[in-house]
Amino acid sequence: MSLIEFHEVTKTFTTGKREVIALDGIDLAIEAGEVFGVIGHSGAGKSTLVRLVNALEPVTSGRVLVDGADLATLPERRLRAVRAGIGMVFQQFNLLRSRTVFGNVAYPLKIAGWDRERRRRRVAELLNFVGIADKAWTYPDQLSGGQKQRVGIARALGTNPKILLADESTSALDPETTGEVLRLLKRVNTELGVTIVVITHEMEVVREIADRVAVLENGRVAEVGSVFDVFSAPKTDTAKRLVGTVLREAPEGLDLERLRARHPGRLVTARVHEDGRLGAVLSGAAGRHGVRFEIVYGGITTLSGRSFGGLTLELTGEPSDVDALVAELRARTEVEEVA
Repeated sequence: MSLIEFHEVTKTFTTGKREVIALDGIDLAIEAGEVFGVIGHSGAGKSTLVRLVNALEPVTSGRVLVDGADLATLPERRLRAVRAGIGMVFQQFNLLRSRTVFGNVAYPLKIAGWDRERRRRRVAELLNFVGIADKAWTYPDQLSGGQKQRVGIARALGTNPKILLADESTSALDPETTGEVLRLLKRVNTELGVTIVVITHEMEVVREIADRVAVLENGRVAEVGSVFDVFSAPKTDTAKRLVGTVLREAPEGLDLERLRARHPGRLVTARVHEDGRLGAVLSGAAGRHGVRFEIVYGGITTLSGRSFGGLTLELTGEPSDVDALVAELRARTEVEEVA
């Protein structure tokens, strides 16, 4: 069942006399219980999209539905109730420096009208869940970045939301701490059943925890699909560029120059799939075609328990024999000439 739906959503802003289109005809459905990633370069419209989910920004046209309710049609009282079911985790933590960890997590509960004892029990439960119960009476300035984000996650979970919006929530963290926070978010999803929407420009974040991903470019959805499908076989140039930031499967720039200088044969990059039997083709290459091959670049990775990747090969032999081998490879998988 779709918990969040975007139907032909457009959002424009007016800057002086100029109208800026931040989102242009967005159609998306996010299912209950999944971790959904929204990826794109700066200015793609990611943060604007997430602000439409909790109606911090109104749509210009189209509809945003949360749990079946059209946010644009709700009176303020009902909108507040919808927002209470949506937690948000921020890039810069947004903690109150004058309040302890306990006070930061308790504050939205106090605003929501929870009594003192109920707040105390809930905060203790949350701090234990995120692993910083020993920091309850510590102030934010005394915490590391990872600890601050754990406080942010605990605060966002206070009112038992159905949805958690994580807007660039790991961008200010080092790689090791990022991994810890992502594992915590995955626990929030699997153990608490919270639907998570992750807004990020980091493909590694999507790769680590998301089930599905939408790729945004210039306010439009360029591609959407399972994380495995988008990573292993991106269909659009935008997705290919983003995937290329974490999967170095084909040589470029200086790497390509070095390969060209050292390997005078024909260079091709072949996609690796679990069922592609690339190895079977290559292992018989010399006998069938009299072609020698060498793997000179690339690698294989695993995602969702399935392997994929790309290998750049130097093929050496008579041109007609090399053509025959490339044709055989293309019958098994995608092959691109290395420019």
